[in-house]
Amino acid sequence: MGVIYLHDKSRIEAFLRKDVYLHIYSIGDLDDFFWPDTTWYGWENEGKIQAVALLYTASENPTLLALSEKQNVMWDLVQSIFPVLPERFYAHLSPAVAEATELQCKIKSYGKYYKMGLKNKLLLHDIDCSRVVCLTEDDLDDMFGLYKEGYRQGPKTRKAHLGPQHWFDARTLQTGQYFGLRLKNRLVSVAGIHVYSEKYKVAALGNIVTHPDYRGKGFGTAVTARLCQSLAEHVDNIGLNVKANNTAAIAMYRKLGFEIVGVYFELMVLSHS
Repeated sequence: MGVIYLHDKSRIEAFLRKDVYLHIYSIGDLDDFFWPDTTWYGWENEGKIQAVALLYTASENPTLLALSEKQNVMWDLVQSIFPVLPERFYAHLSPAVAEATELQCKIKSYGKYYKMGLKNKLLLHDIDCSRVVCLTEDDLDDMFGLYKEGYRQGPKTRKAHLGPQHWFDARTLQTGQYFGLRLKNRLVSVAGIHVYSEKYKVAALGNIVTHPDYRGKGFGTAVTARLCQSLAEHVDNIGLNVKANNTAAIAMYRKLGFEIVGVYFELMVLSHS
């Protein structure tokens, strides 16, 4: 019993598929587009994987995804890999793992989050998406401007860090899975993806924002519905992460057919030595 490095995509996928929505980000990161920025750790017992953790290193702060129903096993795995993890990293952790990490490490907590999965795709077609358009790299400057206003922090690079919970990599525009709504040629709402893989048939929504002056008008619902309609043509499972106290966003996602499928916590590990 102990930690192993995982390099076999098919073996990793077989384990993660046991709970697609809990691991939807990790499954997507098996795609060749994301794979070079990943390191995979497993906890193995008698040749069988019991837990899998992923360190994603493309973002400004490396991010550890350590989610499992077997939380005691996951904590054994996380403790064991501390020596090889960066001194500082962001983390998505199952509740008991987060609690144990807080006791052992110097951390900054960003609170409780829900994982949601799209369970009723029929509801997407009840939304008027007639004004929504697909965005391209030609829209990048307008998107950065909107993210600056929406997140109140301006990006400086094409890989824009928009705060610990928000990350926008302009490369993802190449997927064709970003949609926006303009009023008088002003981009006021955007919905896109954090992870997208046609090969693995999964997508995780991200970078969804509406300008503060235009909220409450249904624009976020429209762009997100159109995005999900597009994604549903190419993937089987669509998920997202949302802050547990963001009641407006949760209500919007429920309207589109999403259901809460899991709970986890986000935190920054500042030191674990």
